[in-house]
Amino acid sequence: MSSSLDIGGVAVPGRVWIAPMTGVSDLPFRRAASQLGAAYVSTEMVACAEFAKGRPDVVRRAAVGAGLPLTVIQLVGRDPDAIADGARLAERAGAEIIDLNFGCPAREVTGGHGGSALMREPELATELMAAAVGAVATPITVKMRLGWDDANRNAPDLAVRAEALGVKAITVHGRTRCQFYKGKADWGAIRPVKDAVGIPVIANGDIVDGSSARRALAQSGADAVMVGRGVYGKPWIAAQIEAELDGRPFEEPAAEARLAIAVAHLRDSLDFYGERLGLRIFRKHLAAYIENAPQPADPQARREARAALCRLEDARSVEQGLAALWARLGHRLAA
Repeated sequence: MSSSLDIGGVAVPGRVWIAPMTGVSDLPFRRAASQLGAAYVSTEMVACAEFAKGRPDVVRRAAVGAGLPLTVIQLVGRDPDAIADGARLAERAGAEIIDLNFGCPAREVTGGHGGSALMREPELATELMAAAVGAVATPITVKMRLGWDDANRNAPDLAVRAEALGVKAITVHGRTRCQFYKGKADWGAIRPVKDAVGIPVIANGDIVDGSSARRALAQSGADAVMVGRGVYGKPWIAAQIEAELDGRPFEEPAAEARLAIAVAHLRDSLDFYGERLGLRIFRKHLAAYIENAPQPADPQARREARAALCRLEDARSVEQGLAALWARLGHRLAA
């Protein structure tokens, strides 16, 4: 498996990518994952209209900074002019790849006719892609689902339109919008997309380890895979899967290393947001780090520790609590 993928002239030095995830892939998380070997980590989706207005929370989602080997900004919207403006803003901010969201299934997004709702409006989706491609020199990519529902699996058609417009890569989540995250991702249903276009295709959905990545690649014929929820509490997962696909050894971080990763992530979150907001936003990551703590650990003790640490109101107490928890886990591992 080649270690690099060309996206419109931008070399992505790895074929295991991390998906844009609202509330997860902020700048501190992207830095943590990048420092642990992830070749590609996108921003959270950035609403173009609010981005143009400079709304602070939306601008933060597009934030770039030191420690990122590749800057990918994902945009969401349904107005061609706003998409063009958003693409220009993203390019000025330093984006090396700009991704368009045609795949988010959340009701608050599709209710406004954005995200995967655009798969029901291929003509508008085509206008949006044309607007983005025409606005910037930065490579444009698109993330989509198989379709809105099983009766309307139009991902191959939309991918053909995308390639004709100059889009440089397509990511396909192997579910329809109406499935949300239920059932299993249908990686085989991504193959018609790959067969329809010559640009890189990335398979997404239910990829959590080397085994699932290998099956997804085989069934879809895709050029790369994208990890979503499997990254929770494991910002090193992209590097781990990459190594497993290549047949290289990879040793998961031990208890002490995981503690250092979690604490560094916490401190970066505090620096980025300020202590009060940074701690609140970090709690989702904190819960995931605890949930993925090394075995053996009693599940009830894990739940109690997670609940206790996520209620703490100051960062120093969180660091002390994490250190105490990991010390107990380290003792159990050595026993």
